[in-house]
Amino acid sequence: MKKLLQAVGIILGAYLAMKIIFSYILHEPIPYSVMKMFMFFIVVGVLMAMTADEESTEELFSPMVELIYNPEKKFNRNIVFAILPLLAALLTYQVTKPTLEAPIELRTVHPAPPVSMRVFNKTFNMITLKNPYRELEKSDPEKFRETVQDGWRVYYENCHYCHGDKMMGKGHYAAGFNNPLPANFVDVGTIAQLQESYLFWRIATGGPGLPNEGAPWLSPMPVWQDYLTEDEIWKVILFLYDYTGHAPRVMDMGH
Repeated sequence: MKKLLQAVGIILGAYLAMKIIFSYILHEPIPYSVMKMFMFFIVVGVLMAMTADEESTEELFSPMVELIYNPEKKFNRNIVFAILPLLAALLTYQVTKPTLEAPIELRTVHPAPPVSMRVFNKTFNMITLKNPYRELEKSDPEKFRETVQDGWRVYYENCHYCHGDKMMGKGHYAAGFNNPLPANFVDVGTIAQLQESYLFWRIATGGPGLPNEGAPWLSPMPVWQDYLTEDEIWKVILFLYDYTGHAPRVMDMGH
């Protein structure tokens, strides 16, 4: 019994530690989909560690075997078998029940960017910010194609795992993120509606950079300024538009 209680204690302790540290100390709650992944690996890790040999395995599972097969444990067995379905039903109800309460924050698909942002140890004016490589499309088409190719490399080394080989939001890891799913760049409702400066902001600051109306941390996208250079972000933006055939939205400064 001691081994089983120890395993349950470690798993519950890890769960509570993550909830407390991220939600109440760092004030950056982990998305539910990410928490599920973490808990899966924690449970698997605990089971692997506690079943490393036959003796440990027997010690871990002996209380459950005793409960199921020992005739003297019939009363306890009936109680457990009555409680488990009730707990499962309660959990299912909590997950699926409808709510009439309005969300604390109304989430917008494309929340308004800040007037300025500070990334890469520089401050950028979002109104005047432009892709420095966009002008090559007309002035030096050959250099432009080389730059797009650089963006192709950046995308397939870093982004396609979630956004997919065809940029439709169906990458290898996409199923693990359902609140929301990774963006489908082919859809005309995404990057076709946005300026390149907006993409630069979203990529550089990731999920943590979302304002309140974007419900921070609902997006699991990393803060890419920690992993990519400024030039790499601009180049991958060129590739996104080139691959999908969309043109970036341009602000009409005359209005």
